[in-house]
Amino acid sequence: MDDEQSSHDALERVPAADVKVSHADRDEVVDIIRDAAAEGRLTPEELDHRVEAALAARTLRDLAALTRDLPEQPRRAEPAVPAKDVVKIEKRIGRVEWNGTWVVPRRMEIKLTVGNAKLDFTDAIMAHDRLVIDVDLGIGGDLLLITRPGIVVTADDVIVRMGELKVRPPQQDPNHPVELRIEVTGRLRGGDLVVRYPRRLR
Repeated sequence: MDDEQSSHDALERVPAADVKVSHADRDEVVDIIRDAAAEGRLTPEELDHRVEAALAARTLRDLAALTRDLPEQPRRAEPAVPAKDVVKIEKRIGRVEWNGTWVVPRRMEIKLTVGNAKLDFTDAIMAHDRLVIDVDLGIGGDLLLITRPGIVVTADDVIVRMGELKVRPPQQDPNHPVELRIEVTGRLRGGDLVVRYPRRLR
């Protein structure tokens, strides 16, 4: 009985990055590698080596190592109009990027493991004055929020077990109306949450 309990506890202690991968996980990374090769970022030899390694990968950590030095591939989301009440983002390996003109929903649920997501609110359409973002950021799951004047972010209810929480408050103009209040809740289990202004404000 003790041996069975020890085995069960050992399974529960497996880090998220050491979770076994699926065929879909391998296929997704192979697509990323082939796109990079088509752009001239990888030599034919590197392409063959990485594809072979991706197909033989056993864990999420193995796959993440094969795309770590490749540039971020923007993926623009186009949510329906009018805004949805709830938008869910769940990503293992790779990146998700929302930028340009997109409609802000009332609530977002974001779960990341060994994957990154960026939400750029610079040109977003504010269909509501309040957005709740519930996060579950596992090991290697990083979320970046880019805001602008008129947006206020609070993350007081985020539980940090592992990872970094960094909210850079803007120098808000008291005469500028608040268009959107973003309330971030949830937990960090090894991932990072960063809130900042864009590098350059237009």
